[in-house]
Amino acid sequence: MPTIQVLNMQGKAAGELSLSDEIFGIQPNVAAMHLVVRSILANKRQGTQSALTRAMVRGGGRKIYRQKGTGNARHHSNRAPQFRHGGVVFAPQPRDYVVKVPKKVRRLAMKSALSSKLSQGDIIVLDTITLKEAKTRVIAKMLEDLNIDKKALLVLPGQDESIVRASRNIQRLSGASVNTLNVYDILRADKLIILQEAVKGIEEVYV
Repeated sequence: MPTIQVLNMQGKAAGELSLSDEIFGIQPNVAAMHLVVRSILANKRQGTQSALTRAMVRGGGRKIYRQKGTGNARHHSNRAPQFRHGGVVFAPQPRDYVVKVPKKVRRLAMKSALSSKLSQGDIIVLDTITLKEAKTRVIAKMLEDLNIDKKALLVLPGQDESIVRASRNIQRLSGASVNTLNVYDILRADKLIILQEAVKGIEEVYV
């Protein structure tokens, strides 16, 4: 069972925490993580792009000139793609980009992402975040004390409006809760900052 040091907001040791082997100690499955990231990015696409093919463009029903004798190329409709106001070749149409992933694969990908981050030493567990006032400078000082100067993801046990307000102006820091955590956000962050209560929440969901 892996253990990790728990830190406070000042970057000082505040105890140790035992982590679940099933979530933080597995061999990462790269294929599962790749499939889930593909699914997340594909599902964000609206799929509303649309253009008209030559069959959809209005007009162009009459042959523009006779077949022979003009010296010009043989054409029928002036709505062919090579003409101005003509249709588009292989025109994009509205479609659904959703990539469906089985529940077992989604769970495996989440466990793989967390295990990968732990094995690389990129997970920081905080005992708690206490704010007297929702000020950005407090969270910025916390990141400085934790030696975090790259992209980080802060995982909270639930929605905390004061922490969200204090951290949203820090460009390199993004936030998530146990309910909104996903594989893409975990993998794109250089460091994962998880509150101790959030670790318990993750283990309750995925064990």
